[in-house]
This record gives sequence, structure tokens and C-alpha cells, in this order.
Amino acid sequence: MTQERNPLTIMAVHAHPDDETTSGGPSLVKYRAEGVRTVVVTCTDGVEGEMHDPDLDPDWALPRMAEIRRGEMERAAKIMNLSAHEWLGYRDSGMMGTPANDNPASFWKADMTEATGRLVKLIRKHRPQVMLTYNSNGGYGHPDHINAHKVASAAFEYAGDVDRYPVEEFGEPWEPSKLYTTAFSRTAWQQVWKLLREKGEPWPFDPPKPEEEKEVEALQVDTVAKKELPPEWGTPDTEITTTIEVGDSWKVAHEALFTHRTQVDPENPFWKIRETYGNILVANDSFILFKSRVPAQRPEYDLFAGLR
Repeated sequence: MTQERNPLTIMAVHAHPDDETTSGGPSLVKYRAEGVRTVVVTCTDGVEGEMHDPDLDPDWALPRMAEIRRGEMERAAKIMNLSAHEWLGYRDSGMMGTPANDNPASFWKADMTEATGRLVKLIRKHRPQVMLTYNSNGGYGHPDHINAHKVASAAFEYAGDVDRYPVEEFGEPWEPSKLYTTAFSRTAWQQVWKLLREKGEPWPFDPPKPEEEKEVEALQVDTVAKKELPPEWGTPDTEITTTIEVGDSWKVAHEALFTHRTQVDPENPFWKIRETYGNILVANDSFILFKSRVPAQRPEYDLFAGLR
């Protein structure tokens, strides 16, 4: 099957159930509504995740976390109207430096050639022109996010290599055209910070300070001045290559996020601020074009730029 005759398809490679909603999720919703096929690959079972669902007894839920998260993923996929969802088949590795990293079934301990082969097989099955994943640090240093980047990058390169991954086992070769890493606009986060300052509202992510430190800061003008600097959250906009206007699609992805009830505390300041200021923070999805087999111009406003 040629690239030209294959339907437009995006494949997003994510670490855990719930990542599909927040990292490029609004774009998946937008493109699906336009008739593009959307495929999410979840690399791990999410078994090391948290437990925030108030309707579940933690003693009952924690031993069943993989099963519970599978159900949450199914509900999120339905809300986002994904064309397909696939599991790569690894155990959640937990946060960096935890004992779960050493579990031989964890994604962190996976043989990279084998893990890449699993994803190559899914790429050849679904034939995406566009792939999405995280940056080389996994966005925030989580081992499963880091490995998702490694595996997605390798599979992008080798999905067309029949010597490395034979047709008999992995299917007919296919070469995706573009691989993007997800990003979050620093300008957008700083805009929200400034709005909160103008309203006299605190930035909810500043760690609480001891009383004696507050008294010292009150006497130090230079420290107060430093406090007025906006946070350096997100990706500098000079690094962002591609911006997708998703309109209200972010609201659908946000609704899907909350189906992951074990993972998402609705009172968490991070989710509340995204919901309140979604039209600033997530109405535009940001990406960095990481690899491309077609000529690319910057800036881009379509993940399929050069492919339609």
C-alpha cells in the first residue's frame, strides 16, 4: 500500500493510561473529528499509578490497579473517539529511583530491540504518516516516558527495515513520514501567571514557605523582585515548530482525562488551572518536529503539512 492511498493516520505513543489526554490529546480529538484515523499506543499497564478515586477502597483497588486502569483507558478512548487503542505490553516502571524500576517485567528493564519490534509491528498494522511522543527527557524524567521516546524514535526509523524486522513476523514494511514530540508553550503558562498576579491571586505551584522565611523576604527587596519573575514552565516558544489550533477539542480531552479517576484528583491545582484557563493553556497544542522524511517549513499549523 502506498503512502498516497493510505488514509491519513496519527499514532501517539504514550507511557501510561491518561497521558493520551494531556499530551497531544486535544489534537487527536480535533483530527479525529476531521476524519483522520487516530491510534494511541500505551506502553505500560499503569500499575504503579496513584489512587485518587474516592469511590474505591485503596486496599481493594491497589492490587487490581492494572485492571482498573484498563477500564479507565477504554472509557477515555471512547470519549476521544479514538480509531484504535493498543497496549505495548509492559509493566509500569514507577517513578525514577523507585524499586519498581528493577522489576524485570517493567518497561524500564525492557530489551529495546524487542520493544521497538513490538511498536514496529503496530506501525505496520496501522500505517501512520504522523507519530507523536515525548521529548528525550520524557517531558519530566519519568523512566516510562523516556523509554516511550526511545522506542518511538527507533520504530520510526526501522518500521521500513525488513532485514531488521522481517515481514513474516512483523508485517509489510511502512515508513511514517513525520515524528513529533509534544510541548507546552512557556508563553501560555506565563500569560496565566500574569493574569493571576493582576487578580491578586497566588501562583498555586509555589511551595509553602516557613514563617521566618516570609519575614526575611519582606525585608529583602531584591528577593521580592525575583519573586515577580514569571516561572520558566513549559517549552520556550522559539523551540516550538508546530502549533495546532484545536478550539474546543481541548474540552473533550479534558473530559477524557477525568475518566482516569484513580489518577486525577479534581482538586489538584494543576488540573483546576488547566480547566479554568484552558482557552489559554490548551486551545493551541504545541509540538516540535523531531524527525521528518518530507521537506518541512517552520512554523507549521498542520501535523500533515507536506503530506496532504
